Amino acid sequence: MPDAHTHDFRPVGTALPVAESFYTIQGEGANTGKAAWFIRLGGCDVRCPWCDSKSSWNIEAHPLMTIPEIIAPIAASPARNVVVTGGEPLMHDLSPLCAALKDQGYNIFLETSGTHPLSGCFDWICISPKKHFPPLKEVLAKADELKAVVNGADSPGWAEQYCRYVSSDCALLLQPEWNSRETALPVIIEYVKAHPRWRVSLQTHKYMNIP
Repeated sequence: MPDAHTHDFRPVGTALPVAESFYTIQGEGANTGKAAWFIRLGGCDVRCPWCDSKSSWNIEAHPLMTIPEIIAPIAASPARNVVVTGGEPLMHDLSPLCAALKDQGYNIFLETSGTHPLSGCFDWICISPKKHFPPLKEVLAKADELKAVVNGADSPGWAEQYCRYVSSDCALLLQPEWNSRETALPVIIEYVKAHPRWRVSLQTHKYMNIP
């Protein structure tokens, strides 16, 4: 992947590589069921093998859009919630985007692996930790939601190591990786029954056949 630090949008965040932008229903995590506009930013250095948005990984593959260009279709919709996701969105300075969205009164949710320093102001921060690329402790401290994806070969217990860094009221969720859900879900269910501070998260948007 090209070095993201060579791109002029990194320091200021006034233009960002947008992989896709769309209005849908949040399908997973603590905000499941809410209507939300998704801004998927290009660029990812985490690169999970089971990622369902691999097309977003290459920064160079996606056009730079200014903040007004990004917000224009959102303003033309009835959306009140905006999800900033990726790729890995924290590879970019999100402060200008968040400031502009806040000026318009939107609720802003962040979906991140937590592997880069936090930028921007959010109403809800969801961190999805990855075993091969752990999140930063200082970002975990800001999490409203810890959502660990579990594949069929994993024990959900690997995610416990991050609980010490999140706040006491952070939502703890275990979600089966879609392609191994038939084997992962029964394991998650039993784990949550034995450790009831955790909850089960499902990718309901895939069952609904929506983005």
